[in-house]
Formats: sequence, structure tokens, C-alpha cells
Amino acid sequence: MPRSPLVSTEWLAAHLDNSGLRVFDTTLHLDQTPVGLQARSGRAEYDAAHVPGAGFLNVVADLSDPRSELPFTRPAPDRLAEVLGRAGVSEQSHVVLYSAGDVMWAARAWWLLRWVGVRAVSVLDGGLPKWTAEGRPVSDEACRYAPASFDAQPVAGCWAERDAVLEAIGDGGVCTINALPRPLHAGTVGLGYQRSGRIAGSENVPFPDLVDPATGAFRALAELRKHFEEIGAFGKERVICYCGGGIAATQNALALVLLGHSGVTVYDGGLDEWSRNLDLPMETDEPSTDPA
Repeated sequence: MPRSPLVSTEWLAAHLDNSGLRVFDTTLHLDQTPVGLQARSGRAEYDAAHVPGAGFLNVVADLSDPRSELPFTRPAPDRLAEVLGRAGVSEQSHVVLYSAGDVMWAARAWWLLRWVGVRAVSVLDGGLPKWTAEGRPVSDEACRYAPASFDAQPVAGCWAERDAVLEAIGDGGVCTINALPRPLHAGTVGLGYQRSGRIAGSENVPFPDLVDPATGAFRALAELRKHFEEIGAFGKERVICYCGGGIAATQNALALVLLGHSGVTVYDGGLDEWSRNLDLPMETDEPSTDPA
């Protein structure tokens, strides 16, 4: 099994018939509505065309905590293990995840599965668009993975809680990185959070900058490294990645793991949680009337 968190379309095509392989479509969309961004499942696209044999995992319904007031909060390990077992994942499986849209949805599922103890889990580089652009086969047949037994073995150090993010402000050993686009980081535009801007002291590596817009695949390693070296991430023992709700942050986390950083964590609550607490410091690039 490859050690890289990414597999190529060529690799997947060559290994698609492997009995231990489990492929899942994780497509989700965020629609702008009058009440803010709303998640919409990509199940309809999956039903129409997916990588042959692939199953479907819904990042909201399957891989999030339904009791949380925040929309994408990670579920309890036992709940995640139940979902994976029902989907046919065991300790011997190699899981490959992809999306028909933004790779961040596959990255989110990758981070969750990595955390809960899936030893071999990868993201398809370029996702379904690259797969189909290369003329590779798709299917509308239902997934036939047999249910399996999966025992959750959570990996320590994957998540940074709110208090740890607060303590990291001013800590020279931690680089906190906002994965949202620059206008959101600067606070010149909002996205429905209680306050605009960024966590005080955080740097910015926008998640769209990490992929080639022509192919949807991650940029070359040297290009990826430049983004993170410019903000000093490789000079810090720990990196905390965040965004609005822990999704785009995992795309940055994947890139950092791909580049070999060993101290990567994700702030799951993100700005959705942080901006609600007026005692938690935020910054913008413009004069602000925010109470914090």
C-alpha cells in the first residue's frame, strides 16, 4: 500500500480490482442561501456516475456529530467505527477517497479516517474530474462492499481544541494557519460568522492555492512547500490548521503531511466556534468595530 496520503488516477486504475481496496465518493456542495451556507449531498451525482465499485460517504450525515450545534463536528470514534464497518471497511482495508468537486471534502474524510485508526487511507489526486477527463470508466451500479468489523483506535494529536488554539497565540513553537481565502482572512468580506477576520496571530495559506485549477490535482511538492515555508510553518514544531468549520483546514493538513511535517493538528470548531465567543481575540486588516 502506498504511504503517501495521495494516490494517482493511474495507481487507482491499476489497483481497482484489489480485494482489500475500498473506494468512496465524498462529494458535498455548499450552497449560498438567504440564511447562509447550506451543505448539499452529492449523492445524486454519485448515483449517476462514480468510480466503478465505489461506495458513498456523506460528510454530514455519516461523518459528523448530529448532536453538535456546529455543522461538521467530528463524531465520537465509536460512531465513526460503526459507519465504517457498515460501509465495508476493516483494519485490512486500503481506503481511497475522492470528490467530484472540491478536494477538501475528501481531505476531511481522510483526516477523520486517519484519526480513527484506518492505517491505509488516501485521497485520489484530482478526484473524479481528473478520472473522467482521462477517459477512465464510471458506473451507476450500487456499491457491493460487504459489511465488516472496524475497531476504532484513535490517534492522539490530530485535533486542537479551542483552549489550545488560544494558548498558541504568541507561542513561538506553533504556527496557526487559516485555510480560508485571503479576503476572509483579512476580514474585508464575511461568510456568515459572528465576527469577520481571523484568529489573532494566525497566518494564511488559502486552500485553493494548493491545487492546480486545470486538473484539480495538488501542485508539485516544491510549489506546496513554498506556500508553507513563506509563513514559517516548517520552522515550528506544531501547526494548527483552521478554517470556518474544519473542512478546508484538512486540505492544508493533507498538504503538510504530504510534505513531511509531523506536528499537524486541525482546529475542528474553526471560526464558526471562535467568532461566537467575544472573549476570543480576532484581527482584521481594516479598522474594526468588533468588541474584540
